[in-house]
Formats: sequence, structure tokens, C-alpha cells
Amino acid sequence: MKRLNIVAFVVPLALVLFAGCERKTANDVAKVAGTNSVAPNVQPKASADTNSTGTDSKSEMVQIAGGRFTMGDKNEVDASPHEVVVSSFLMDRHLVTQEQFQKVMGSNPSRWKGDKNPVEQLRWSDAVRFCNKRSESEGLQPCYDLQTWKCNFDANGYRLPTEAEWEYACRAGTTTPYFFGDSPAKLGDYAWFDKNSGGHPRPVGQKQPNPWGLYDMAGNLWEWCNDFYSVDYYQKSPLENPKGPDEGPNKVVRGGAWRFSAENCRSGYRYNESPGYADVCFGYDIYGFRCVRKAAGTGQ
Repeated sequence: MKRLNIVAFVVPLALVLFAGCERKTANDVAKVAGTNSVAPNVQPKASADTNSTGTDSKSEMVQIAGGRFTMGDKNEVDASPHEVVVSSFLMDRHLVTQEQFQKVMGSNPSRWKGDKNPVEQLRWSDAVRFCNKRSESEGLQPCYDLQTWKCNFDANGYRLPTEAEWEYACRAGTTTPYFFGDSPAKLGDYAWFDKNSGGHPRPVGQKQPNPWGLYDMAGNLWEWCNDFYSVDYYQKSPLENPKGPDEGPNKVVRGGAWRFSAENCRSGYRYNESPGYADVCFGYDIYGFRCVRKAAGTGQ
């Protein structure tokens, strides 16, 4: 229901701005078989990873201590609040920038060019390929099988966050609809969204971070997650380290974006998109990503 309203907003705008464009389908991503919340029991801490993440990627990571939290948003039909436990992990402090993507992949698919701008106009598979190549460039074990698109969570390389990891990191120990409070009144201090973006994405790290030092977790670009999307997944989600359904047509994206409203920037708000589309004509300059890694001594 809410997704139909969002699509109704995005498509007419795209048609006005880019009349005559056609939506393009990529064939390289196949269907793979295979808020209001209570306070967490423990308030974990996040700290900057002091180790270099490599000369190619140059992205500082934040170490997120594992913990328990209530995931979801009681006002959303697809996000019934439920308890989740996640293991410790490392997460990029910023969205992957165009400069990083260019250095690792040798190309820049973005519409809104700028070294410090987040990379956008890319498919889920493009983000996954970056994760693998970034891992290889640093001598780490890649997480993804590019034939099946399945993720090896035991590998020590880079991958996309699970939806649970993303929301846990976004909330940063908070229990309110936004990580800065109940109301979106202060959203402009933390996020680029439809009221302040000027009609395009902005360079990373210009707004205030969340309590764990992560920037742009709200707004700027929707962020690809590893999980397939299902409207009823929360009703059968496991307690520990949920990884989403085994299959599905769409992947989860989180966090809101520069052309979307404050409502979409809530910590528990869910959205989803086909992993095989990357066309600016239909607004696909609204998706980006950040990487995570398994923390040393932990397993999923």
C-alpha cells in the first residue's frame, strides 16, 4: 500500500524530467532459490576501526558491538515490531563514494558526478561486485558467489548489511521512530531529503552522524541490503541474525533518499526494489550502499 504511493510519486516525476526514456532490465541478477521499540537489554558501544581498510577503498569503518533490540515500526503493515539479536560487525562510516567505486571498479555509473558524492544509479549486483572486488584488493575472502548470488556469511570480506544489521546500526541504541527523537523536526540536521536536498544527492558526511558515528543513515540515498524482501517476513524471522527470505523478486532498501519525504527516513521504515533495474529515467539515481564485514572472533 505504501509502496504504491511511493511509486506513484517517483514515476510521474521521472516521466516529466526524462520524457521518452525507457526502463531497462538487467539479466545478470536471477531469482535466487536457495517505531516504537522497547529499550535494548544492553546498550552496546560503537568505535572507529583503527585499521586501514585498504588503499583502494579508503573507507573508515565503525565497529558495531552486537546486541539485542526491537526491530520494526508498529505503524507499518510490513514491519511488525519483534525482538532481534545481531552479532558484532564492522560498517562503513559513510556511503560508498564515487571516488571509491571508481578506484575499485574502474567505472562510475552515477548521474550526479562528484568524487565525494555517493555512488548511485547502480543495481544490487553492482554493489555485490564491488564488495567482492574490494575484498580481493585487500586479500580478504569474497563473500559472494557471482553465479548464484548467494552470500557466504562466514567469509571475512565485504558484503551488504542484512536488514537487521542495517536497522540495528541506524537506531544506534535508540528506541524512537528517528534516531534523534520522535519527531522529524530536526531531520534537516541529520539527513538530505525532499525538503532540503535541492533536488539531487549530496556529498557524504555533511550532516550530523547518528549516535554511533554513522553518516547519512537517514536520507541522501536508499541503501541496498543483502536480504530479499517479503511483506510478512518479520512474522517468521529467526531471533538471531535474521538474513531474510531465501528468494524473492525484490531486495530490501533502507533509509530514505534525497527526493523522498521525512516519513521514509524513519529507522524502521522498509522499502524494496528489483535488484536488476538501474535507470535514471525512472529515478534509479536514488540507490546507493555501504559495506559491512564480520567482526573478528564472531560468526553467523
